[in-house]
Amino acid sequence: MVPNETIRRGTATGLWILVLAAAYYGGGKLGLLEQVVVGGVRVTPLWPPTGIAVAGLLLLGLRVWPGIALGALLIIAGFGPLTLSSFGITAGNTLAPLAACWLLRRVGFRLELDRLGDGVALVFLGALTAMLISSGTACVVLLLDGALPGHEFWPVWSAWWTGDAMGVLVIAPLLLAGYAARLPRTRSTPPLRWVEAVVLLASTVVVTLVVTRSTLDLLFLVLPLVMWGALRFQLPGAAPCVLVVSVFAVPAATDQVGPFLGHGLLATMVILQALNGSAALTGLLLAAMITERNNTLRTIEQACAGLAELVAHLSPGEPGEPGEPDDDGAPRR
Repeated sequence: MVPNETIRRGTATGLWILVLAAAYYGGGKLGLLEQVVVGGVRVTPLWPPTGIAVAGLLLLGLRVWPGIALGALLIIAGFGPLTLSSFGITAGNTLAPLAACWLLRRVGFRLELDRLGDGVALVFLGALTAMLISSGTACVVLLLDGALPGHEFWPVWSAWWTGDAMGVLVIAPLLLAGYAARLPRTRSTPPLRWVEAVVLLASTVVVTLVVTRSTLDLLFLVLPLVMWGALRFQLPGAAPCVLVVSVFAVPAATDQVGPFLGHGLLATMVILQALNGSAALTGLLLAAMITERNNTLRTIEQACAGLAELVAHLSPGEPGEPGEPDDDGAPRR
């Protein structure tokens, strides 16, 4: 007979697989709202499911990987009958987050993203390296299927790769920040702290909306707001700001308005991904550095306090009073 504990764990795993599949599918439907055509292939400048998949595997474990495959397959099924190419793309979309999770665990990645090394690992291993699998697999499959002309392979691959990588850099930190949120949540928190958080988010929305629709080249104005969030609230403050920047920048780029007006597709994608990448890297790495510094200072303070307590406990008396007698009349040593 199968133990009840095994049944319970299997049921919980099955439910989490379905949750991950639903989240992946929902993120994909949102990502498909903004597409560009490169070489006759529709690609998204920012693909949220990759970030959802990587964060899901890191938080829930590798056992929920079927949820990624199921979600990816459901998205592809929305375009028409499933073919061998569909399963090939699904395999690539599943293997890439698994590779990201494996690589991050190999270097001791911490879910709290409280060290600079964790931020660097997420950028270079979780996003830039692992997403080579999904983009490469998809483009090879489409090339073999005849849906992608050979001379368009590299443009499509680069657009696919950067879209997947940006999905990891924008979405995964946001979900991981929710796992280990450091925003104030107690009654003792000063109200001004909450006011500052609201002002920060509102300012990011307003500034990003203006600079992504203005014909002036003012996209750099979003970076101080991301830095404000990272310095004051660390990752839980920076990650939402980065998301806001991407939410407004991607539609502006696909509609080719504001600073994206008058540029070709390649230049538009370069400008967009430079903005998304700069915001994501600034927020992620600065937040990790600030958190690591704060943790180091806290550890030093605790060590100093413990040392001071130990010295006070071992001290025979106040300075200048070594010979003062005890209550029984015997002098202290």
